[in-house]
Amino acid sequence: MFTGIITGVGRIAALHDLGSSLDHGKRLTIEAPPGYLDDVGLGDSIALNGACMTVTSLDLPQQHFTIDISAESLARTSGLAQTGARLNLEKALRAHDRLGGHIVSGHVDGIGRVTRFAQVGESWELRVMAPPELGKYLAYKGSITVNGVSLTVNQIHDSSSGCEFSINLIPHTVDNTALGQLAANSVVNLEIDTVARYVERMLSAGLQPAKETP
Repeated sequence: MFTGIITGVGRIAALHDLGSSLDHGKRLTIEAPPGYLDDVGLGDSIALNGACMTVTSLDLPQQHFTIDISAESLARTSGLAQTGARLNLEKALRAHDRLGGHIVSGHVDGIGRVTRFAQVGESWELRVMAPPELGKYLAYKGSITVNGVSLTVNQIHDSSSGCEFSINLIPHTVDNTALGQLAANSVVNLEIDTVARYVERMLSAGLQPAKETP
């Protein structure tokens, strides 16, 4: 479980194939910021650009850790298969941590495409086209996770090609996450709000709240 509040920006230092066919995944060596891994152990969960992964090895002197990612996960995420790519990092939520963003599972629901990323005043406007099947989960002032970052939707526009949503990024977010490297046509990992997921399930199944017994 995560909050969508990024705690560090890492870099893919190396990629290694786990097999010779397309059915095999990859082993990623991630370079973390100084001191970031001091409280991390083997088997811990760290979200990479919003995708929950398991730490499989640690090299504290080099500030490196590795994760193994399956071919299925590679096919359903973006930004996790390019050496040198910068990544948003978030360690798993602890019971006593502040919930500064919103409840995030680290499971990518779809890939979005950036349609606009431009400075407006002191902030930045980020527009993303989400797949049509995710449009029903997006709402004005609702939450969305973009590359692991918890963000608030400012505008939505539905069309036959999908649902375009707009987000305002303050300078702190641009400076302290990997979102600042985005541009038009960049692809991003999206995770919808957990509450919206359950509401849609109840409505689609025609479920009604249980009535109290007199």
